Amino acid sequence: MKSVELTIENEVGLHARPATLFVKAAQKHQAEITVSFDGKSVSAKSLLGLLTLAVTKGSVISVAAEGEDAEAALAALSELVSNNFGE
Repeated sequence: MKSVELTIENEVGLHARPATLFVKAAQKHQAEITVSFDGKSVSAKSLLGLLTLAVTKGSVISVAAEGEDAEAALAALSELVSNNFGE
């Protein structure tokens, strides 16, 4: 399993719109992807799951992926976060 740590710099954290973009990006990949924050882990493909993590600006999340396109999934999600969700 491969993983990366990402810092959320979006003003509202990983809420509604950015979380939706994150989930849509994750769903494009076959890999099983999980997001961990504050001792909790959820599927990156679950909007409700991501919202329950209550990730705020400046928080560091861990994203892990396992499967045939795991590296591509992590690269796409890392790019989305580093581009501040297009804002």
